[in-house]
This record gives sequence, C-alpha cells and structure tokens, in this order.
Amino acid sequence: MTARLPARYDHVGSFLRPDYLLQAREEKAKGQITPEQLRRVEDRAITEIVKFQEDVGLKSITDGEFRRTYFHIDFLEQMGGVKTDIPVTIQKPDGTLELAPPVIRVIDKVRHIKDIQLADFEYLKSQVNAGNTPKVTIPSPTMLHFRGGRAGISREAYPELDPAFYDDVAKAYGDELRSLAAAGCTYVQMDDTNLAYLCDEKMREAARQRGDDPNELPHRYAQFVNKVVAQKPAGMTLAMHLCRGNFKSTHAAAGNYEPVAEALLKEMDLDAYFLEYDDSRSGDFKPLRYLPKGKTVVLGLVTTKFGEMESKDDLKRRIEDAARYAPLEQLALSPQCGFSSTVHGNNIAVQAQRDKLRLVIETAQEVWGSL
Repeated sequence: MTARLPARYDHVGSFLRPDYLLQAREEKAKGQITPEQLRRVEDRAITEIVKFQEDVGLKSITDGEFRRTYFHIDFLEQMGGVKTDIPVTIQKPDGTLELAPPVIRVIDKVRHIKDIQLADFEYLKSQVNAGNTPKVTIPSPTMLHFRGGRAGISREAYPELDPAFYDDVAKAYGDELRSLAAAGCTYVQMDDTNLAYLCDEKMREAARQRGDDPNELPHRYAQFVNKVVAQKPAGMTLAMHLCRGNFKSTHAAAGNYEPVAEALLKEMDLDAYFLEYDDSRSGDFKPLRYLPKGKTVVLGLVTTKFGEMESKDDLKRRIEDAARYAPLEQLALSPQCGFSSTVHGNNIAVQAQRDKLRLVIETAQEVWGSL
C-alpha cells in the first residue's frame, strides 16, 4: 500500500460521543465525579468505539477522540509556553451557529513538558485487535502561528520567529512523536485547518490584516512541517488532514486547494493527505497534479455533516475524475472529516455514521480491490 496506510479506506478520527460519556463530562465539570472516575467512563466508551470500528471493517482505529473536548485545544494547552482560551459559539446573521476560533497564544518558550498522548495511546493499543493499526490524531503545529500571527507569539520569548520559534515547536512535536513510537505507535495524523483556510479569500485577507502574506504562508508552513517530519521516528507514517471547519455540521472556509496545493503536496515531506472533497466548496481535483510519487491522497468524498447517503456510482465517478490528475494507485477514500471534531458532535445519527463508513469501505474495495 502506498505510503504505508493500513488500507485504501480510512477515516479522520472522531466519533459521536455516547450520552453516558457526555453526562460524565458534565458531572466532572460540576465536581460531582473525579478525573479518575471520568477516565474510567472514557475507557468504557473507547472500548466500545474500537469494537464499532473493527466490526464495521476499518483497519485504522482511533479512540474516537473521546477524551477531548476540542480536537486541538486539549493537546496544545499541554505544551509548555502555550496558553489557550475556550472557543465561543456565535450566531451568524442567517441564524446558523459558528464556532469562533479559539485564542491560542504562545506566552513563553514552547517545549514538551509531558508525554501528552502516551497514556491514551497505550490504552487504545490495548483494545485494538492484531492486524489493525491504532492511529493517533493531533493538531498541526501551524495552529500555534496562524490564529494570531506574530501578535499571538511573545516577543520576549521570540524576538524573531525564524528559526527559534519553529525549531522549538518542531522539537516539542518530535519529543511527542518519539514517546509514541517508543510505545509502538506507527501512525499519526496531524489535523490542520490553516492551510484549508488559506484557500478562502476571506481568511486570506484576515492573514493580510495580521501582517502575513497568504501566498508566502503555505511555503513557510511547508518548511515548518518539514522540521517536524525530520524528527519523525523510523517506521512511523505521518499524515495531515486539511479541515475547513466541522463544528455542529457547519463549515468555516471554502475555496479550491490551488493556493496551497504546491506547498502542501510537493513541498511537505508527509506520507499522506486527507483532503475534504464532499461538496463544491472544495473545488475541483486539478490541484492533485502536484502529488509526487510515493505519497497518498485520501479523498474525503463522503460527508460527515449530514445523514443523507452518497451513492457508490457517484463516488466512483468522482474517484475516476480525481485519477485524471493523480495516479489511482496513489489515491484512497474516506469521509471528509470526523463525525465529532468537538464534543458537541455533528447533526448526524449513529446509524448514519456506521452506514457512511460501510459505504466508504465497500466503494474502496470495489475500486481498488486488493491494491
């Protein structure tokens, strides 16, 4: 399999939380149960979601991100030198809800002060059957720059960003990857909203207002990510998922991948990319022409935002269209995002979650067979 992915079908990572887990989280927030008691409830829920994934036929298995409230904050706030604030929900003029981006600030030298995902991975690994691959999902390092730009990073800690800031963040990520590898982790996925946001003209203008050049940023981020990749332990597959927003079935950005495609696919030394292609917001497949040999693009053609089912014939036609720009043997299939990037979950039923995963698996098996 190209880029060592477990199969031609995969998924982004998060799943709808069961009601009893949500209730336990509320009880913990009110001080009614201890952190240890909450973790035991999480263990039970993770055991169940691992079985769900294996029963449905997935080969790449996550913990559903069941120990997290937000896909990025829970990880980043455990790094030394990083301060995060909880996002707030705002109502847009059309009445829909949107998650306002969290404030992520670098207030001191960034450093790895603890093994963030190690205990979580060890429990996940203990539940996964032999032959399947436990996957860890973490936020992309670019999250520490894009949200606030230069203004969000302490000038006392980093009078100049290059190279000290980027080197320190890469070292912290490298320490985390090494701790996971030592425990047997072979597959890590970094979730990145920022490169997807740089496809959206509104977000590009916001970057300009912060003093950044949206045409230069993708190439700078490629160099940034490559500093992390350079520290990747031998035998580990490192992938990146580009997210355009997934809070309660909403989105935050739109736009063709063209503004970032060359930096993303050609310049970043990653093994695989999960790209959202569930609707017209993502544009066409032409940016895939930049994909070099030895890398895989996982096409996120099946939406996790709504329960309406896609058809196999439509999916096969879209895969065929994508293969005009990148070799079929370097493509795979997945849902466009997780089913619950935050604890709140998307507006989709548990049964639809299962049905969509089965659709992805069956379609991939029919398209690629044993490739």
